[in-house]
Amino acid sequence: MNVFDLSLKFNGFPISRAKNVLTSIQLNNETGLSQYIETKKTEIVQYHLTHNSFYKTFAKDANPKQWNSIPVMTKRHLQQPLNERLSEGFTSKNVYVNKTSGSSGDPFIFAKDPFCHALTWASFMDRYRWFDLNINTSKQARFYGIPLNKKGYYKERFKDFLSKRYRFSVFDLSEAQLEKNLVKFKKTSFDYINGYTSAIVQFAKYLKQKNIILKRFCPTLKACIVTSEMLFKEDKLLLEASLGIPVINEYGAAELGLIAFENNQNEWLVNTEDLYVEILNEKNQILPYGEEGRVVVTSLYNQAHPFIRYDLGDIGKLSKESTVHKPILESLVGRTNDIVNLPSGKKAAGLTFYYVTKTIIEDDGNVKEFIIEQLKLDTFKISYVSDYELSNEKLAEIKGSISKYLEPNLRVIFDRKILLERSNRGKLKQFKSYL
Repeated sequence: MNVFDLSLKFNGFPISRAKNVLTSIQLNNETGLSQYIETKKTEIVQYHLTHNSFYKTFAKDANPKQWNSIPVMTKRHLQQPLNERLSEGFTSKNVYVNKTSGSSGDPFIFAKDPFCHALTWASFMDRYRWFDLNINTSKQARFYGIPLNKKGYYKERFKDFLSKRYRFSVFDLSEAQLEKNLVKFKKTSFDYINGYTSAIVQFAKYLKQKNIILKRFCPTLKACIVTSEMLFKEDKLLLEASLGIPVINEYGAAELGLIAFENNQNEWLVNTEDLYVEILNEKNQILPYGEEGRVVVTSLYNQAHPFIRYDLGDIGKLSKESTVHKPILESLVGRTNDIVNLPSGKKAAGLTFYYVTKTIIEDDGNVKEFIIEQLKLDTFKISYVSDYELSNEKLAEIKGSISKYLEPNLRVIFDRKILLERSNRGKLKQFKSYL
């Protein structure tokens, strides 16, 4: 029984029509897809210039047929009452309404029209089939946060029930809880794991410590989908070894849906069906394949609310092997607000700092998790959870690595903790600058 499909239909989201439209888009050849994308880009801009007063004001000089004239919007442009941003004919009663996670520091409420929301789910269902997974029937082990207020908590639990999901806590990653997680896997025929990278990595470290391969205890498992947080190469190798199943990298945003999804050839394929993804430089110019810049996305079907040349706040690049029909996301470096500014004037992505430290700090399995905070221009704090204090030799090694890869004479403070603070959704922000 397709309970999830039925729940979408019951709530007014035309999933059957969305699936048919998605299939028709995918039948396009290279030339046909290029024409389709250009047509949809023009149509969505023209629609909002005609029917959305907010967008008319925001993009008053835009020409739908000249893409470079279309202004780039950010989350801060959208931080005003939702009813002032909705198109004609749409109200909070006939759209899908949700709130962004706020991981960028700029949360806001957004809307999607019913067909656009259904098309988002059709895209997820399509990608899951690449790994023989069915959202309607496959049992999911879910490592996500959950609202702690009573109404939100039970709403999510009900959605989990409809979606054949069992939710594991990402707020308690103690060994005792991870042991309980393992027992649940032994007793349940899960088809796949889905959730925050950091929480699943902690579970994998526990399994490695116990010399356990999860697939042997839960033979029905087919894949693990990680999302919402960065997946490092070393962590992917750890996950694959400890879980015994393929690990799939998913990149999405609540307000847009699925942006990129990893296929069986380890290619991170960008969604070209209902989104248009660009990589822009600081002057809002489109960068060629292989160059790193800001990830800017246009939702081609959202008539309720404009997301046109919308700057997500992420930094990434498309592979030189990309084509219009097959754009490949080569890397996702991090957020534009996660930048390390150094005394010399040098800048680096915050996750670069995190990665340099990670190669040393976790090599013996003592350190379970850690985060880095920039307190001053030359001062960084590394908070970590471990079985025992880091030795002076290890601390010196970490400082030496930071000097080598970033610059010398930086002050590094170490703080061992019992637990690291997560967001109210359970996400772990690996780097944060207070400058």
